[in-house]
Amino acid sequence: MDIDTQMMLMGLLLAAFVSPVIAGEWRASVVRSLDALVSSCVVIPCSFTHPEGNLPTSRLRGIWHISNQRDQCIYHEDNTLVLDNFKGRTKLLGHLGQSNCTLEIIEIKDHDSGPFCFRIELRPKETGTLEKFSFVEQCVDLKMLPDPPKLKLTHLKPAVQGHPFVLTCTVLHTCPSRAPKLTWSRGTADGIAEVNREIHAGNWEMQSILTFIPEDEDDHSDVTCTSTFNGGRTSSETLTLYVKRRENYNHIIIPTVVGIGTAVIFAFFCLFMVKKYKARIAELQSQDGNVWNRLSRLSHRIRSNGPGPSQSEQRRSMWSRFSRRRPQVDMVNQMPGDVNSKSSCSNQKVSKLYPILGISCRKMMQKN
Repeated sequence: MDIDTQMMLMGLLLAAFVSPVIAGEWRASVVRSLDALVSSCVVIPCSFTHPEGNLPTSRLRGIWHISNQRDQCIYHEDNTLVLDNFKGRTKLLGHLGQSNCTLEIIEIKDHDSGPFCFRIELRPKETGTLEKFSFVEQCVDLKMLPDPPKLKLTHLKPAVQGHPFVLTCTVLHTCPSRAPKLTWSRGTADGIAEVNREIHAGNWEMQSILTFIPEDEDDHSDVTCTSTFNGGRTSSETLTLYVKRRENYNHIIIPTVVGIGTAVIFAFFCLFMVKKYKARIAELQSQDGNVWNRLSRLSHRIRSNGPGPSQSEQRRSMWSRFSRRRPQVDMVNQMPGDVNSKSSCSNQKVSKLYPILGISCRKMMQKN
């Protein structure tokens, strides 16, 4: 291997070891895109690294400028170097000594779209030249929002009468330094908690948690959450409450108890009546048995004797009994056997009431 080749290999190895160090000396991390509400504010997260460790803020100078136009500064510690339409509207929120170059822009205009890039300058300790590092590859674009973002109202459980009900109002924003204020149409400060957290780089979520105990009169009532952004823009969302009445079983228990109570009272009444009139019931049952027995014997007797005498036969039997008694008396009175007996019998008219007596007289006249 000749000397030229060896020198080339050594140069490549040296470049391989040195280039990461040089490339890694100054780096910036800036979010690439953010939403910005017109007339409100936006905070652009930014951080950087340098090889000398912690440097005092007095030796560092942070500058924000329009991409590829380093002299068009939107932020500079020397306010005279700032573009007129950005004067008083930009501010560094972080400390450069802590490698924080976060920028805040307020009163957003519809033309503040960017892209915006960060540059840092390092002052020499005593003598030397000023070092400047621009991160033109790490710039941010702003997307203008003409209207405030919509709110979102959420709740994990339905509203139940007499039980705590939690309602959460959430809004997204990109300005944590001047976060939107969330207010409720009801409730007190004691029942409201607020949380502002970063969900991803540069995007924040503001939450207001309202806790209250709904009552029956709150059913079908409205609860409104309103968000007021920096600059006065507002957005609101309304939720209609549907309060579920307290769970109870009175509509089942009360009718059941009433029904059971009525049945028990009726049973005791029946037992009391049976006990009180038990003897009477037995007597009535005995009488009913005797009547049925009598009717049974009578029907049996009628069936065994056959049909009874007719009415005409009963009349003849009655007169025959009467005739066996009365004629004896008359015949005794007429027994004297004088001759005039015939004439008396012949002259005697047979009474309609005593036909049998007339027949007896004729028989006696025939014998004589």
